[in-house]
Amino acid sequence: MSTLAVSAQTVAATGAEDGDLPVVRTRHPWRWVTAVVALVLVAQFAHGLITNPGWDWGTFARYITAKSVLSALKVTLELTFWGTLLGFFLGVWLAVGRLSKNPVLKAIAWTYVWAFRSIPLIVQLLFWFNLAYLYKTLSLGIPFGPEFVRFRTNGVISGFSAAVIGLALHQAAYSAEIIRAGIISVDAGQWEAARSLGLPWRRQFFTIVVPQAMRGILPNAANEVISLFKGTSIVSTMAIAELFYQVQVIYGRNGRVVPMLMVATAWYILLTTVLSVIQFSIERRFARGTGDE
Repeated sequence: MSTLAVSAQTVAATGAEDGDLPVVRTRHPWRWVTAVVALVLVAQFAHGLITNPGWDWGTFARYITAKSVLSALKVTLELTFWGTLLGFFLGVWLAVGRLSKNPVLKAIAWTYVWAFRSIPLIVQLLFWFNLAYLYKTLSLGIPFGPEFVRFRTNGVISGFSAAVIGLALHQAAYSAEIIRAGIISVDAGQWEAARSLGLPWRRQFFTIVVPQAMRGILPNAANEVISLFKGTSIVSTMAIAELFYQVQVIYGRNGRVVPMLMVATAWYILLTTVLSVIQFSIERRFARGTGDE
């Protein structure tokens, strides 16, 4: 008789006489060692944050709610809001064009996405900021025909407007792909079931397809919004007084580089956390009835 069979018989006999045997958990000592090492490293880092005078928490506390910093933070939020709103609005239409059966619309939408994902954001921003170099005036009218209104480019496109245009057009390319991916992730059977019920196309799309597509769209869309919020710091190259630019101005005057960078970091972390909480709440709403709440 094999050793395994003898062991099985012994356990069966013992269990029959003494009742069920207790389940002994497998020990993992290295997990505890790793956890202890991680806690020690975290404690050392926290100790350095508190005791190292280089962090200069006094300067941090003085500027974290300074009027100039809060004003710059407002500009950052405005850039994020308009960049997101206009970017996703245009992204919806680009996604429709990418999914269209019209070859012209599909080609235009594909070319737009390809171009704006290929060109670095800073190049796009600087292009719009210097648009007056190429076009001194802009006009509205019939293409290749008469003009109805003419105005100077510098009088219409300010630094802030150029930043919003650049961020929105850049965001639209990524938003279009996120929305398109969410829509095509919905099983084709859902469309067929909706058509079999005789529902109008609009009800098929907005009551059946969109709620399911949103579960795939939201996480990636939220990541894009958060990336855009942090990415607004790049408009500092255009001398727009957003958060990072204002922090640079202040530490350029007082020489307190590290605490001022921590001021910007703290606001980025705080508002990113708020956006993450909003994302979680919206995702739970669209996940109702799926077992993923």
